[in-house]
Amino acid sequence: MATPQSSRQSSYSSISGKIRMHAIQVDSVQRWMEDLRHMTEVECMCVLQSKPIGVDEDAPGELIVSGAGAIGQHVTRDNLQTLLKRALVVSTELGKMFQRLEKGRWQRVHSTAVRVNCHVRSLIQEYSTARNAPPEMQKYEKSLLDKCMELNVITERCLHTEDEYFLKSMKEAIHEILTDVSDSFSHMIDMALANEIQILIRQIEDSDNVFAISTAISNLLSLTQDGPQLCSIIAKEGAVVALLKICRQDCFSTLYAQALRTVASICCVEEGIGQLEKVDGILFLADILTDSTCAEGTRAEAAAVMAQITSPHHTSTQHLGSFLESMQDIVTALINLCKSASCGEVFLLASAALANITFFDSMACEILLQLNAVHTLLQACRDRQRVDTPYSKDQVVTILANLSVLEQCTADVLEEKGVEQLLVLLNEKPSSSSSSESAACERVQQKAAVTLARLSRDPLVAQTAIQLKAVPRLIELCRSPGERNNSDSVLVACLAALRRLAAECPDSIGPSDHQQLIKPRLVDSFLLCSNMEESFV
Repeated sequence: MATPQSSRQSSYSSISGKIRMHAIQVDSVQRWMEDLRHMTEVECMCVLQSKPIGVDEDAPGELIVSGAGAIGQHVTRDNLQTLLKRALVVSTELGKMFQRLEKGRWQRVHSTAVRVNCHVRSLIQEYSTARNAPPEMQKYEKSLLDKCMELNVITERCLHTEDEYFLKSMKEAIHEILTDVSDSFSHMIDMALANEIQILIRQIEDSDNVFAISTAISNLLSLTQDGPQLCSIIAKEGAVVALLKICRQDCFSTLYAQALRTVASICCVEEGIGQLEKVDGILFLADILTDSTCAEGTRAEAAAVMAQITSPHHTSTQHLGSFLESMQDIVTALINLCKSASCGEVFLLASAALANITFFDSMACEILLQLNAVHTLLQACRDRQRVDTPYSKDQVVTILANLSVLEQCTADVLEEKGVEQLLVLLNEKPSSSSSSESAACERVQQKAAVTLARLSRDPLVAQTAIQLKAVPRLIELCRSPGERNNSDSVLVACLAALRRLAAECPDSIGPSDHQQLIKPRLVDSFLLCSNMEESFV
């Protein structure tokens, strides 16, 4: 049975998760002024809550809190963000109320209940002024308002007694009502968001004006950046179907790349992938990728969708059935896109899709080797126009690591002087203090070491690596935490590569290093190196 505390956390987390927003990077005064527009004085609201501001019947409906002008037919992301901001205010107050209820601060519990009632009533009234809410949403609105009023009444009763038994029983009742309020508010906000998103989708489906459709797609794309909860709602409302319909019409060819970029963002959730599969979206993407007459930008965005739906982070793989049917064509098109990429972004998207594909089917690796992919990828690594960031290098070395499982890969790597390139990748370092770039560099180092270890099964590769002084660099990465950004995964990979080289050429490792890094169990060497200081005397 869930405790009140655990119920509170789950209810509050549910609401907070649904209204995640990006932090506004402004100074504190400006942020305060921005938030002030969505806050109210409780005393004022208690007087005004039943006195709606008049609206000219002939004028288009407005969201009073937005200050952004008419919504009408042209819904903007600002209106949706306003709704999210007001919802954030309410959810914050609900969170405070849960906390104060647990501590028995009855005066504050009641004042918070009054604020919640005012904010909810204001939000519903303003939204209803601008929109004809669906009947189901109206049902939630009425229920929510009733529960908020009940919360007001019951918390006020608790102010006028010191009876501990009564307060204890009221605490349980208030907690139950508060949980109901949280759930009802969450459902109502979901419905309001879905209602607004439906308007955007209708603009995409019904309009024949390129600019209007482009604006709607742009707003939809912006919304996808606010987290997976919104992406799930967008997917459920049929956005993927509408966007792919645009991509199937020649008259909207200028919108293909924008529409596919939005599809890729929506497909970060399972609902988006499910919608894509229902309309044969994977086969359609394969057609775009293999069509050389399509613009490079369109093919790159199709590759981005492929990268998204093949991500190892997805738990469901049911959608991959139709993908396997077009495996040969898709892999061929992607490696050709890597070869002809005119810039780093195009290469990154195509290589990311290939990297994901090589994880879940060995047939993709065999196809890539037949297509001389090792040559293409290593050549790209030497071309700063295509591979210019650690993120691109991460994709390349991921593919090489997966290809290195196959024996045929060894000859290709030696022929293309790939061992030299792996040593270059072992020296990858971030050019800025960005945490994401540092993480990418760690992945590059780790996968380069893994690839080297796998390829060094072949004595010729091991000898080549030793001649190129791979051993000193691997030892440095093991012994100097700063060289690997204190990464344990890089340490393990480097220890494995060292042991593989030592097995092929025992004389390549000095006695001291052999004693500490090769002879002990792997876990003992790992513990030794992970506890080492930066400098050694």
